[in-house]
Amino acid sequence: MKSIIVLFFVIISCTTFAQNNATPTEKFSVEGRVKQKFTFSIADLDTFKIKALPDITITNHLGEKKHTITGLKGILLKDVLSKIEFDAENPKVLSEYYFEFVATDNYKIVFSWNEIYNTETGNNIYIVMEEDGKKIKDIPGRISIVTLTDFKTGRRHMSSIDKIIVQRVP
Repeated sequence: MKSIIVLFFVIISCTTFAQNNATPTEKFSVEGRVKQKFTFSIADLDTFKIKALPDITITNHLGEKKHTITGLKGILLKDVLSKIEFDAENPKVLSEYYFEFVATDNYKIVFSWNEIYNTETGNNIYIVMEEDGKKIKDIPGRISIVTLTDFKTGRRHMSSIDKIIVQRVP
C-alpha cells in the first residue's frame, strides 16, 4: 500500500511540473501602446536580414544544462520592432514602456524598453529562423526567441510566440 501511495505522488509530481504543450505559431502580433497593431507572419520574417548565431546552451533557473541548440540563425528583434511606431506623447516616457511576450500556452516573459534599446542585451535578442538545421516552418514551436547574453538562458527562451504587448508602467 505504501508503494502505491509513493507511486501516486510521483506521477502527480511529474505532471505538475511538466511544461504545457504550446500550439505552434505561424504569426504573432505586436499590440498595446502602438499607433497601429502589426501582425508578422513567417513569410514577413523571411524578409529580414538573417544572421548566423553561435550555439546556445539552454539552462534552467539553477543554471543546470537542459539542452544545446546548434545551427542557429535568427533575425534581430530590434529589426522587427523597427516597423512599430510607439504610442508615446514624447520620447522620455519610453523609459516607462515594457514588452510582454505571450506564448500560446500563456507563458510570459518581459523586456523593458531600455533593456532592448539601451543595453547590449537588445543587440542579442533574436527571433529564431533556423535551428538544428531546420527552417522555422519545421521547428516544433515555430516562432521563438533566444537571448544570447542571458546567464540562465531558459528563462527567456520562448517558443510559440503569439503576441507582444507593449505596455506602460502605471
